[in-house]
Amino acid sequence: MASKLLRAVVLGPPGSGKGTVCERIARSFGLQHLSSGQFLRESLGGGGGFPRTLGQAKALDKICELDLVISLNIPFETLKDRLSARWVHPASGRVYNMDFNPPHVQGVDDLTGEPLVQREDDKPEAVAARLRKYKDAAKPVIELYKSRGILHSFSGTETNKIWPYVYTLLSSKIPPVLSDEEN
Repeated sequence: MASKLLRAVVLGPPGSGKGTVCERIARSFGLQHLSSGQFLRESLGGGGGFPRTLGQAKALDKICELDLVISLNIPFETLKDRLSARWVHPASGRVYNMDFNPPHVQGVDDLTGEPLVQREDDKPEAVAARLRKYKDAAKPVIELYKSRGILHSFSGTETNKIWPYVYTLLSSKIPPVLSDEEN
């Protein structure tokens, strides 16, 4: 039995959980997850979170016709909190997230006891600018896919709560290899 090819794109701002959703789609439906990186670096020079601009969306049209587009709508404050919660130990590159895997002692690396720092682009002001930039660029992309009737938007503050809806949508298009409970 030939496996159906489903061409889907997951759109969402930095910190929206795109990577997690893509991994789960790949696992649940046996679909190959071609991150924008692998697939499009050669073709279009696009990296992470693709297509981010109308130009990239039009370039993607020339390569393949999309079956569906999943857009993750996460409140601005949630994204800001998620992204700003990331701290690093510069010498080792160890990353901590204050919400999911905080250090044993606040502000210091577990192994060396040295201070943790926040990357410039993870500081609240920078995060706000990154999110605004994404929103401006993504708006026409979202409108384009909406006008084609292939856009499906999911809103929420937690990937685990959004996932069942994404799973249900995809199940209507392609048979799952793993049930939602097995995920």
